[in-house]
Amino acid sequence: MNTFGLIIGVATLLIIGLGFPLVIRGERYFGYLWWPYMMSTGFSIIFASLFISTEWLSVVVGVLGATFVWGSTELKEQAVRTELGWFPFNENKIKPPFEEIIKKWKAPHL
Repeated sequence: MNTFGLIIGVATLLIIGLGFPLVIRGERYFGYLWWPYMMSTGFSIIFASLFISTEWLSVVVGVLGATFVWGSTELKEQAVRTELGWFPFNENKIKPPFEEIIKKWKAPHL
């Protein structure tokens, strides 16, 4: 019996499940303007997964990177949900480096 698919499926479910609090808390404490940093972290993790020789670990690391990329696209939508009052608002968010440049870019969404 091959349990590889089952283990990867459960690991993927857990990693994606952890992505939701990452987006909610990330927007609350940092704001949506951190999306380029989150996206570049995700792509870096995905790139690193290419060099992992163990198949299951490579898959899990790749899914983790994809979760970060997805989370970066979800930060703007989370900011909108916060403005609607669905989630607590934090006025004292940590400002990202190069904030004025990032404000000129359109935030990605899926």
